Amino acid sequence: MKNPRGVLILTPFFSPNIGGVESHLDDLVQQLNRHKIKSYVLTYSPLTTKTIYLPKEKRGLCQIIRFMWFGYQLFPKLEKYPILDFLYITPYLLIRSLFWLFSNKNKIDIIHSQGFNAAFIGIILSKIFHKKHLCSTHAVYENINGFSKNITVSVLSKCNQILCLSKASISQLIKWGVKGHKICLYRYWIDLKNFSPGILPKNFTALFVGRLITKKGIKVLLKTAIKLPKIKFIFVGNGPLENYVLNYSNKYNNIEYLGAIPNYKLPEIYHRASIFCIASKYPEGFGRVSMEAVASGLPVIGSNLGAIPEALDKTVSILFKPTIKNFVDTLKYLSKNKNKYESLQKNCRYYAENKFSDKNFNIILNSYQKLLNINWFFDAASDQVYLN
Repeated sequence: MKNPRGVLILTPFFSPNIGGVESHLDDLVQQLNRHKIKSYVLTYSPLTTKTIYLPKEKRGLCQIIRFMWFGYQLFPKLEKYPILDFLYITPYLLIRSLFWLFSNKNKIDIIHSQGFNAAFIGIILSKIFHKKHLCSTHAVYENINGFSKNITVSVLSKCNQILCLSKASISQLIKWGVKGHKICLYRYWIDLKNFSPGILPKNFTALFVGRLITKKGIKVLLKTAIKLPKIKFIFVGNGPLENYVLNYSNKYNNIEYLGAIPNYKLPEIYHRASIFCIASKYPEGFGRVSMEAVASGLPVIGSNLGAIPEALDKTVSILFKPTIKNFVDTLKYLSKNKNKYESLQKNCRYYAENKFSDKNFNIILNSYQKLLNINWFFDAASDQVYLN
């Protein structure tokens, strides 16, 4: 099976913007380079992270073009309003991508969109330029119903293939009406050389890494920290609640706020902790930071929502409803029960090597190869797939 001449990656978010999707796309580009596949990333300037960025960048065989866009931290405010979110993210990236592809259409074989907004753009581009279109989803969709749900189903159904990060996401899309034969399960992977165990700290320390927004459970963890003054809490990330976290860190000696840290610097932060906390109050897509924590030798405690239970089992985690009481009780238990903590901790590295290696990239590569070798024709009337 042949590899594509080039892959066009469409995404509103890309590094140096900080986030789990951004880290995954860095890994994707790295793997494409290793397999000698050219890639082209069309994206925005950082929308949720204050940082310097290059409008154009080259990484090996990958060319990255970042279009300057307005509204720092506007996206988290619009996420709960799908139509406003769509209008903010999609039209301008569509226009810029359209002009880029007019001049570069012969360089690519596959459009690989990331998320719904990019998928909408990808559908239009794939029709105009006759390219195969693959969409990766990164979340279990929230606040989608009625008209928004119908549009989501319509757009995703027009993709040649959909990659879902979790079984929860697949179940949701099939329940909504997306045909199951178009959907494939994929997994993130991490660089296991960068994320590896270090020497555990002498004092029991809990770590959070993620966006500082309410639905990530920031307030739950801060209030937990107040009730456990003998346990140190480290918070890493940025977002609308940054000042809220900073105020707590200034007031309480056991709370430390480190701000936003690029993914390549996170390994040393994981080495400062004993345990990782994920407090998401919504159905998390997968929880990439929990994968990095486990690879670094840290057991995970926290939210049992969304796809988190798919990413972690009982050998490396304790999952529960993300309440203050549950966090307090679990942290007290593990900080005092050395045997239980060590039984979780010793399983972490093997679990990561088994579940989170770069072999997971093969699912994406196989999808590319499949699309290049098979011409799909879907007859909606008969609900059948035919091969040309």
